[in-house]
Amino acid sequence: MLEGFIEYGYIGLFIASFLAATILPFSSEVVLVGILAVGGNPWLCVFLACIGNWLGGMTNYFLGKLGKIEWIEKYLKIKKEKIDRFQNWMEGKGAWMAFFSFLPVVGDIIPVALGYMRANIYGVSISMFIGKLFRYIVIMYSVGLFMK
Repeated sequence: MLEGFIEYGYIGLFIASFLAATILPFSSEVVLVGILAVGGNPWLCVFLACIGNWLGGMTNYFLGKLGKIEWIEKYLKIKKEKIDRFQNWMEGKGAWMAFFSFLPVVGDIIPVALGYMRANIYGVSISMFIGKLFRYIVIMYSVGLFMK
């Protein structure tokens, strides 16, 4: 499946990054590494992966903000108990917790919980973008080290 995204190049990377942050349980990093391995422009790859993943995360935020637990459970496969747990954990920490939305496993739940909490959209948006950019830059440099 991921090979198909690599075949589509930059567009495939953008789509894979968006979907990986929303509904599909796979890693956009594999597509990023694949495109870098075949000679893709590193900074363009980082930019497209970051924007795609950030938009996917913001989609999760808005789904959480809608407050329709049935939709969240059905489409995102996140149980209300998990959202409640994350809300309790993030209480008082604010929108800046979106920085950690790049983390595996819990990263998709954080924006949903922040949206459900009605956290400040500007803080969520900025901190999420910075976190995702950080992750993809680290991956880009890591791949560069191994490709030498």
